[in-house]
Amino acid sequence: MTGWLLRYEGLDPAQEPLREALCTLGNGRFATRGAAPESRAGGCHYPGTYAAGVFNRLTDEVDGRRVENESMVNLPDWQSLTLRIAEGPDLGPETGTVSAYVQELDLRRGVLTRRYRVTDAQGRTTRIAQRRLVSMADPFLAALDTTVVAENWEGRIVVRSGLDGRVENTGVARYRHLSGRHLRPGEAAVGDDGVVQVTAETCTSRIRIGLAARHRVLVDGRPCDVPVVPLVEGDTYAGTEVALDVVPDRAVTVEKVVALCTSRDRAIDEPGAAAGDELVRAPWFDGALARHEFAWRRLWDRCDVEIDGRVRPSLILRLHVFHLLQTVSPHSIDLDVGIPARGLHGEAYRGHVFWDELFVLPFLSLRLPEVARAMLLYRWRRLPQARAAARAAGRRGAMFPWQSGSTGREESQLLHLNPRSGHWLPDNSALQRHIGLAVAFNTWRYYEATGDIAFLDVHGAEMLLEVAAFFADLATYDRSDDRYDICGVMGPDEYHDALPWRDRPGLDDNAYTNVMTAWTLARAQDCLDLLGPRRQAELLDQLGLGRPDLERWEHVSRKLRLCWHDDGVLSQFRGYDRLEEFDWDGYRRRYGDISRLDRILEAQGDSTNGYKLSKQADAVMVFQLLTADEFYAVLDRLGYPHDRQTIPRTIRYYVDRTCHGSTLSKVVHAWVLARGNRRRAWDYWLEALESDIADTQGGTTGEGIHLGAMAGTVDLLQRAFTGLETRGDALGLDPYLPDALASMRFRLRYRDHPEVEVAITHHEVVVGGNPGQAAVLPLRVRDVTYQLDPRSSLRVPLSRKRNSRDR
Repeated sequence: MTGWLLRYEGLDPAQEPLREALCTLGNGRFATRGAAPESRAGGCHYPGTYAAGVFNRLTDEVDGRRVENESMVNLPDWQSLTLRIAEGPDLGPETGTVSAYVQELDLRRGVLTRRYRVTDAQGRTTRIAQRRLVSMADPFLAALDTTVVAENWEGRIVVRSGLDGRVENTGVARYRHLSGRHLRPGEAAVGDDGVVQVTAETCTSRIRIGLAARHRVLVDGRPCDVPVVPLVEGDTYAGTEVALDVVPDRAVTVEKVVALCTSRDRAIDEPGAAAGDELVRAPWFDGALARHEFAWRRLWDRCDVEIDGRVRPSLILRLHVFHLLQTVSPHSIDLDVGIPARGLHGEAYRGHVFWDELFVLPFLSLRLPEVARAMLLYRWRRLPQARAAARAAGRRGAMFPWQSGSTGREESQLLHLNPRSGHWLPDNSALQRHIGLAVAFNTWRYYEATGDIAFLDVHGAEMLLEVAAFFADLATYDRSDDRYDICGVMGPDEYHDALPWRDRPGLDDNAYTNVMTAWTLARAQDCLDLLGPRRQAELLDQLGLGRPDLERWEHVSRKLRLCWHDDGVLSQFRGYDRLEEFDWDGYRRRYGDISRLDRILEAQGDSTNGYKLSKQADAVMVFQLLTADEFYAVLDRLGYPHDRQTIPRTIRYYVDRTCHGSTLSKVVHAWVLARGNRRRAWDYWLEALESDIADTQGGTTGEGIHLGAMAGTVDLLQRAFTGLETRGDALGLDPYLPDALASMRFRLRYRDHPEVEVAITHHEVVVGGNPGQAAVLPLRVRDVTYQLDPRSSLRVPLSRKRNSRDR
């Protein structure tokens, strides 16, 4: 392990799903899991290739109910390649005696390498090395090269390589009893020029997919013509087979270059023909690698976050940035896609889009704002669907779905399976209406970071106002208390979807929802003020909003109800104080890992609804999104008394009652403790950092990485520990690094300043501009304002304020 190289030594079948997910290669348009090219789905392996936005819908009967599921589709396997000694068995890790097995993911270059020695039953030993890439420079291309060296024998090796359309969605065990055959075969063929082609079409969404591949053989690095045998199996597999003469210590290499196109792509005709055209223009492996490496250098130049010489945290941090950029990159901009919670790395959550953009967009907005803008446009294009959902619920405005796919309709399941009990249970997670507040929050924070008033004018304001209209309409007025209530919703904590004494789902006055609603309604007015009178009037008329609506928004934003415990702790929802305390110690002794208490309790005939516990951060999530000043401004607006201990008092209460059943939870807890207890915040950050690489949730990472948690660890480092803010038309920094973090350095974009370099230690912060920029950078360091000349740098000494709990 180095700061740039993730290395696995030896075979470990039990860890193969995890390795395959973490070694996924992608470019923001499509991605391929790091499965061995010779592997097929089953056992410990699961080859999978997924293109952003390629979904398909299938229907099943579950417990007498028709259930529809839209899923990200597993596409034909482009990697498929096997080796065997002529008249002998395959040469692979599972068919011979393997030694010196190494798999390396080079994050800097975006290349996956695999090397091993295999000895067959006759004692013939062969060295095999493979390199693989999914091009970040040419978004339709992928490439694989395989080098074979016979060590102690001579003879023939047969290489079979193809495009395999015999795939289904079977990557998640709990989905396997449901339909998974999403592709309808098209054609499979091998041309006279040796080009291999396979086409298919999704069976309901009718998205066409085309793949084309070509091969060449090199002996000791020189191209060599060899006879090629075409192979076609029905309409789902096409490939070629070549027999290669080998002698000891002579390297024989087979290169495979592949193009993948879909009917969702821009500026193409038929995807099969388009893939063939891309292939004609494509270079061979080394040429593709050079272009690919250059593209990654440019991305790392913008996106790397350097921390002092801690190898493992540095590597994992870069691994998280790497997978973020493989899921959404500049190639995503024209695709009309959102941010899937599990990346393009597996089939968990069926590839759906949740609220993970809340954790991803701050990183993108400060480095690749054009990509962040495209992710927001995914939501804007689905405003009509969100409006229709609101109307169906009897509400105004726009009601965004908790789970979104291709169209923006609600894709949340109606039932979910508890594997511990085998019971199918109602799934009420669609009541997490706060997803709309995340859309509004992301829109406003994007504007603050970029100053993109044109986006706000044409797209952002419409989204923000429609979300505001929905939540203002959702609020009901209680005249006796002169307060508004928001009822029948769920907060981020999915362990509470109802009150135990009530027979209908939903909670009332969830603190997170109500605080963020008040904040959003205030920002809606700020947004209107920015647009100017003419555009303001035009937009209000377009949305059917009048002065009475704005007056109601103002009233609701000042009168929403928050519930409090007697000791001044913000209550997670109304009635929370009536729940029972939970026997944490007893359940830990009995079960060890209690992160999935919902499953444990349901299997006992009990429910998490009855206890003061949380799956993940809920009320305290407010303190991750809003600064202390912003939160206290909301309390002032709502007329609730508070003191400077309101936040730490609430955090302490819920920290002790959270089981971290979500990978996002420790990210949020690290954030909210970053100022008051840096040592514990650092520990939480390290634990969050390990979530995927160590698969701390016991097998979930193999089904797809947790993109929100990955992005959250990076964002926490760049914003929470540095105090980085983009509010108030200035770039703000207020660093208090944990003792264990000596220094950090990163580069960002802020509004008209494309290159701002920031270096922070415990003793000083240094900010440098771009000599090519003429504009002065407005900068605020610990409440002192500066005007930074871009031709120079600013060095500000820092005094360290210590909290007793940090020592």
